[in-house]
Amino acid sequence: MKIVVAGTRGIPDIQGGVETHCEELYTKLINLGCEVLLIRRSCYVAENNKIKSYKGIALKDTYAPKHKGLEAFLHTFTAVFYARKLKADILHIHAIGPAIMTPLARMLGLKVVVTHHGQDYKRHKWGKIAKMVLRAGEWSGAKYANELIVISEEINTVIKQKYKRFNANLIYNGVNIPVKSNETAYIQSLGLTPQKYIFAVGRFVKEKGFHGLIETFKKLNTKEYKLVIAGDADQPDLYSENLKQLAKENGVVLTGFVKGKKLNELFSNAKMFVLPSFHEGLPISLLEAMSYDIDVLVSDIQANLEVNLPDGYYFECGNWDNLKNKMEEKLARSENVKYDLSKYNWDHIAKETLAVYQRLMNNSHLPQ
Repeated sequence: MKIVVAGTRGIPDIQGGVETHCEELYTKLINLGCEVLLIRRSCYVAENNKIKSYKGIALKDTYAPKHKGLEAFLHTFTAVFYARKLKADILHIHAIGPAIMTPLARMLGLKVVVTHHGQDYKRHKWGKIAKMVLRAGEWSGAKYANELIVISEEINTVIKQKYKRFNANLIYNGVNIPVKSNETAYIQSLGLTPQKYIFAVGRFVKEKGFHGLIETFKKLNTKEYKLVIAGDADQPDLYSENLKQLAKENGVVLTGFVKGKKLNELFSNAKMFVLPSFHEGLPISLLEAMSYDIDVLVSDIQANLEVNLPDGYYFECGNWDNLKNKMEEKLARSENVKYDLSKYNWDHIAKETLAVYQRLMNNSHLPQ
C-alpha cells in the first residue's frame, strides 16, 4: 500500500505537533508493511537535514515559500499532483489548512484521508482572510475526504455539529514511554539544577500563553526555581521577539528548539510542567510530560480536559492569578505522580490508522 503524506512541514527534527505526530505514526506504519513517502516543505529543511529517507520513510522536498499565508496552500497543491503522478493508493493530508486541497485530490481520482488536528482558525496569528481559508479547509476535509480522522472528542463534536459528518474516526495523538535520562550535563550548561526548574515547551505564538506564564513566574518571587521554555517561532514576528525580550528581562531560560537527548534531559529533571495554552488540538507536549511522570499544571481548555487529569492539575485559562496560586501550591509539596497513558500508545494508534487505510482500499468510503 503506497501512502503519500502532505500537510506537514516535514520530519525529522522539525518543530511542531503535526510534525511529531507524523514522525511517530509513519515509522510505525512502515513496520506494519506500508510504503510511505512524506513530502516536506523545502523552507524548513536545514542543510544538514537534506536526506532522502528516515527510518524507512521516503522523503521528497518540494518548494514552499516561508510565508505563513502561502506555504501550506502552495505546498499541498504541488503535493496533490505529485501523489497523482506516483499513482498513490492513498493521499493522507494533515491539518485543516492543507485540507482545502481535498476536492482537487478527489477530482484527480485520489483516495484521500484527512486528519483534523485542531481548529487552527482559533489561533491568534491568523487574520480575517486566513481564518476564512482555514474554515474552508475544514469544510473541504469534512465534506470530501474519503476518510476523516479526528484526534479528540472536541474536534469530533465540531465535525458532527457543523458538517453533519458522523463517521469520523477518533484516533488520538500518542506518546512513547521514555527511558529517563540520568545525565545532567546539558541542563547544567544552562545553569539549571535537577528538580529546581519549571518547564514549558511549544512554539512562540500567542495562543501558547507563554507571555502570561513569564509574568506569573515573575510574581512568584522565587530564587529557588527557574523557568525554562523550550521552543521558538517558526517565523520570527513581533510577538516572538517581545516574548524573548520579556524572558531575558526576567531571567527565564530559553533553550530554542530541542529534541532527542537534550529534550529527554530537560523533561527527566523538571520539577513541574506547565501548559498555559488558549488553544490546542490534543497537545503532544502534555502527553510527553505525563510520560515522564512529571507533576503538570495546564489550562482548563477542552483539549486539556479530555486528558482527564485530577482537578488540581488545571487552572482557569487566562487567569494568571489562579495559575500563580496553583504553581505555589504544587511547588510547596512533593508529589509522586503516575499517569495512565494506555490509550495514547503509538503502536495501537498506527494499527487504528492502518485499519482506516485498509477499509478505504476495500471500499471507497464517502462522507455520511
